[in-house]
Amino acid sequence: MTANSRNTEEELDYRPSYLAAAIASALVFLLYLVTLAPSTAMWDTSEYIAAAYDLGIPHPPGNPFFVILGRFFAILPIAPNVAMRINILAALCSAGAAGMWFLITERVLVGWLPERWQRIVGGSLAALIGATAFTVWAQSVVNEKVYTVSLLGLALVSWLIVRWCDDPDGPRADRLLVLIAFVSGLGYANHMAGFLALPAVAVAVIIRRPRTLIRWKLLLAIAGALALGMTPFLMQPLRAAHFPGINEGEPTGCATRIGVACTFSSATYDRFMYNFNRGQYGKPALSDRQAPFIAQIEMWWLYFRWQWLRDPFNSHQPFQRMLAVLFLLLGGLGGYVHWKRDRRSFSYFGPLMLTVTLALIYYMNFKYGASQSPELSDTVAREVRDRDYFYLWSFSAWSVWAALGLVYVWETIAALIGSEKVRLGAETLDLPRPRSWLLATPVLAIAFVPLFANWRSASRAGQTDTADFAEDLLNSVEPYGILITSGDNDTFPLWYAQEVEGIRRDVIVACLSLLRTDWYTRQLLRRPIYEYDSVHGPAIYRGKIWKKPSGPPLKLTMDQADAVPSVIQLSAPQTFRKEGTDIVATINPRNYGDFTGLERDDLFVLYMIRDGYPERPFFFSRTSGGYPEEMGFAPYTVTVGLARKLVPRIPKPGNGIVSTAGEGWFDALTTRALWETVFKAPASLAKRDLWVDRPSAGIPYLYVRTGLELTAALAQLGLSDEATRIHAQTERIARATQLEDLLASGSR
Repeated sequence: MTANSRNTEEELDYRPSYLAAAIASALVFLLYLVTLAPSTAMWDTSEYIAAAYDLGIPHPPGNPFFVILGRFFAILPIAPNVAMRINILAALCSAGAAGMWFLITERVLVGWLPERWQRIVGGSLAALIGATAFTVWAQSVVNEKVYTVSLLGLALVSWLIVRWCDDPDGPRADRLLVLIAFVSGLGYANHMAGFLALPAVAVAVIIRRPRTLIRWKLLLAIAGALALGMTPFLMQPLRAAHFPGINEGEPTGCATRIGVACTFSSATYDRFMYNFNRGQYGKPALSDRQAPFIAQIEMWWLYFRWQWLRDPFNSHQPFQRMLAVLFLLLGGLGGYVHWKRDRRSFSYFGPLMLTVTLALIYYMNFKYGASQSPELSDTVAREVRDRDYFYLWSFSAWSVWAALGLVYVWETIAALIGSEKVRLGAETLDLPRPRSWLLATPVLAIAFVPLFANWRSASRAGQTDTADFAEDLLNSVEPYGILITSGDNDTFPLWYAQEVEGIRRDVIVACLSLLRTDWYTRQLLRRPIYEYDSVHGPAIYRGKIWKKPSGPPLKLTMDQADAVPSVIQLSAPQTFRKEGTDIVATINPRNYGDFTGLERDDLFVLYMIRDGYPERPFFFSRTSGGYPEEMGFAPYTVTVGLARKLVPRIPKPGNGIVSTAGEGWFDALTTRALWETVFKAPASLAKRDLWVDRPSAGIPYLYVRTGLELTAALAQLGLSDEATRIHAQTERIARATQLEDLLASGSR
């Protein structure tokens, strides 16, 4: 075995293997390119791609540095479409982070392994393990959010502070601290995680050079660099006042056009700070735990298990647990060896690992995870989706310690095979023979396990179904229609389709969860009336004159819209009548515990029907579930494709309209025409090899359900051949997305 780190100045006089690190990064980037998504994906992917393309503002706090960087990549001619270009940005950032972990691991091994090639092997192990951990890999092949840019920032800061720890009194030491502050500021302008490394940086500075804390000129320079890095936030009020297509939070006091007075106003400041502080989400105090802390640690452990073998259907649980324990032990061993062999870099990296694990778990204060403890069923509050991406930094950085632990095992096995005495300077050490290292090499195959175990789950190659779904849903709506959606997965892809690909911009997408905010309803009032493109639209809408609406979907002023309360109290059911139609809807107030009533989004749905219908066709996305029933409109709806159309009177059978056991009235002929000549997702879903993210499985579920209902409806009409053909397509979708159970139970 080698001796402990000798901690001599000669030992630290080494040249980092930047070329080897670059090669490792290039290979990781190549892996990501092979498995890269060619289009958008579920959750926030579409929102952020559209915001970057439009130079807009995604959800609070708005991530301005990512938007600027994403806009740059969106216009680079490096891929056939905008989504793929921004996906490449994610791949580049994670590949760069892998290179940083390579360099840090190599640095730790300098005082441990005498040969450069051995240290390069160690660095390569860290790059491989970190790059193929499931969450890192899955986030690197499609730009869901800002996390890979943030990962690169964290890894870069980590490499800079490790270099600073080597020589805190050197000529470049102060400049390194200022650079760290600037990169951290930029990182915060990308995401709050930009500050994740700073507590560990502070600990390292206190341990390695505490007098830094009393050097006020240096501290001022650091504060200035930090503030300079955060200046991308200044673009938000200016860009918001130009009213881009994606303008969440709308941090400007300007209502109709940009101006000096409204830009430099108290309204701008208040809205900016509300956005900056994420006031929209109402995060509880840290003392108000949303789940027991031990349960939150168990969530992290669940996601840690995923990293080495993502097993979405729990078919290999014993093997997954075994791998998780193995990589946990390797990381723990690596952390111990790191502390023993290189106290300099450990003074930073040890506190960093504490920050991105226990401290981050406590700070995030999540509810139970969507996939956590299924035996608890609905007895506990859950996150709407799995939040493993919030621990991306933890799983990626763990690769350094896992690699160090694996190198230690490699060295131990080599020493057992055979050692020899080697004189290094004034010391004589027992070191494994070169042949012993070679014979012990098979143990390093452990690092390749995540590469092979996660390929099927992490790869997004060829997946276009999200973009196809967005186009299908928009095309289920007649020209100039209003479409009510419910949340992320049935709204953000539509934004992408409209803002980036220019598909069906004539449709107004009104998301229920966002209608609760004042900025969103102001945007509905300001939204331009886009011309319907009949040439590129579905053939089923041709041959009819579609009159362009004369105004916005709401006959409200900005002040009137802002004045609509968040809830209104009602003690009894209310009747809504739409003039000029037979629509009479009975609306039952919702129970909020202390009172009953309706929320702001419900009121705006009623206002849009009152003011915009029937000049604008009105549709409820079928992803909104039983919302038409809750609002009393179900008897006046007909299912058409992926949406339910509001009709002026209760339908009657005939002209292809039949009654089904699912959502009532069903337009079988129009839906068949959409399914066979317009819809793209049935084909792309049938090609899927796996649907990993179960919380978003409602999208393929919708197609399976539609296929089953369409099959039954066509059978009612005596169109048995068409019914058989569509049922076969539905079976292929169900098998590809692991929803075969729906075929047995029928549509529900």
